[in-house]
Amino acid sequence: MGKPTGFLEVTRETPKKRPVAERVQDYKEIDIDFEAGKVKDQASRCMDCGVPFCHNGCPLGNIIPEFNDAVYDQNWAYAYEILSSTNNFPEFTGRICPAPCESACVLGINKPPVTIEYIEKSIIEYAFGNGLVKPNIPSKRTGKTVAVIGGGPAGMAAAAQLNKAGHTVTVFERADKIGGLLRYGIPDFKLEKWVVQRRVEVMEQEGIVFKTNTNVGKDIKADDLLDEFDAVVLSGGSTVPRTLPIPGADLKGVYPAMEFLSQQNKRVAGIDRVVNHAGQSYPMGEIYATDKNVVVIGGGDTGSDCVGTSNRHKAKSITQVEVMPMPPAERAEQTPWPNWPMMLRTSTSHEEGANRQWSIAVKEFIGDADGNLKGLKLADIVMEVKDGKAQQVHTNEREIPVELALIAAGFLHPQKEGLLAQLEEKGLEFDERGNVKANNYQTSVDSVFAAGDMRRGQSLVVWAISEGREAARAVDIYLMGESTLEAKTVSSFAVA
Repeated sequence: MGKPTGFLEVTRETPKKRPVAERVQDYKEIDIDFEAGKVKDQASRCMDCGVPFCHNGCPLGNIIPEFNDAVYDQNWAYAYEILSSTNNFPEFTGRICPAPCESACVLGINKPPVTIEYIEKSIIEYAFGNGLVKPNIPSKRTGKTVAVIGGGPAGMAAAAQLNKAGHTVTVFERADKIGGLLRYGIPDFKLEKWVVQRRVEVMEQEGIVFKTNTNVGKDIKADDLLDEFDAVVLSGGSTVPRTLPIPGADLKGVYPAMEFLSQQNKRVAGIDRVVNHAGQSYPMGEIYATDKNVVVIGGGDTGSDCVGTSNRHKAKSITQVEVMPMPPAERAEQTPWPNWPMMLRTSTSHEEGANRQWSIAVKEFIGDADGNLKGLKLADIVMEVKDGKAQQVHTNEREIPVELALIAAGFLHPQKEGLLAQLEEKGLEFDERGNVKANNYQTSVDSVFAAGDMRRGQSLVVWAISEGREAARAVDIYLMGESTLEAKTVSSFAVA
């Protein structure tokens, strides 16, 4: 325990943000980082609990009190050693994780929790800035080859761990760059892409081969993949978006949120052409919020990202609607500590400007004579009791002007056409949600494993990293009969 009285003397403090008027003019990250002394002060608040619930709150099982103690002692090298033993990519989680570890922090029972997420970011940025991050090149190779299909956080984590075990790893990615959602989903103002590229370059130096612009299932058939590699890890994303089956859903101006976000990420990166799922290259679309009335349908992180991006596009107005009731301002009674709390969350994008509405039913998209979106029919949802049963009733039906509607309602399951369909012919099974079924990450096809969104459904980046690590260990045991890779058992109360 770095400072026994730290939690009594120091209050929680997080980095200040760049002023709204400044940050909406660009796509740079918005945090103004602390100097090292202030990070030390925040680390001093950790109580080094006898039962550190933060361990289980974190899907990766990060050894949090120990790295907090090292930061307090200003032993940054040791802090990095501890953190990197459980987390391959703290530079990602330290920026975009919702920090379930903080919700499980014991100090959080009656005080603001420790700023664990920002301390993680501080450790890894110190490590990169001071030459502590070095390529982890295996001393010997096993002679086994593994193909990782999908270069998002799950695939990157699996590749890093499998390479660490000495296997020869090739990552196949159908996009032009590695990163998946990190690269072409999360806005740059939350995660600048040099952060992703910096890690990719370290992994390349470690001996991992990345093959981009490669649509496995089309460019490489499943049979060839199974013949060439000793094991295959399916780590693609959950890419089939959830739509709204209401009138007008096919109007021009109604788009899945991720199409809008990925286009903007490509613009920031200077890319003017995209490659579709069939491998065809074409000019990038023109989905802009500029001077439009924008409605974002869905109240989660993706919806928030659409709000922030629309603000930077200089939208005329931004409305975000959510079908669920407005959450309470504080932790709800039904989600007590150390559970992930049901409560109202206001993101930095919301602070930049948005009209947020809850308990809203989206009834119909309304178009003009040319098939362009011009309005949206909404209604309020109220609960009434009829015949002793609670049921939803729609009231106050109204129409609002809208030229751009972004559906941020999540994803259903991975794309089946192509590789998964070919593997299904060989016995690959799917669960009731359409995800790849796996037992301890091993699918019903010998030598084929699954991890991340493809196995568990859409989830957090921190869960994807955890899945990739665990799948890599399962592959290592399959190939070698045993594994020295770290295992992690996740508590039932960690956020899903």
